[in-house]
Amino acid sequence: MVKHVILWKLKAEHNTADVKKGIKTGLEGLAGIIPGLVEIKVETETLASSNVDVMLYSVFCDEDALKNYAVHPEHVKVADTYVRPFTETRACFDYID
Repeated sequence: MVKHVILWKLKAEHNTADVKKGIKTGLEGLAGIIPGLVEIKVETETLASSNVDVMLYSVFCDEDALKNYAVHPEHVKVADTYVRPFTETRACFDYID
């Protein structure tokens, strides 16, 4: 299995419950749509010790499935609509487990 973890810092003016809800709903809505996507979860409730605002945790059956997810039209649509316009920074950590 391939794990794909993304951490985002939202732009200050977009760090709202509505933006976080859009990111969570949009990305988690990809379950069952993207081939090879086994699990997807978005966390938006952080502790005070956190220095990012949103975390994506997803699991893919293999590396090819992760590569296909990145360019899948439904993922691109969600990212372009609910994620990219509102984020300031992005960190990615992919690994095989």
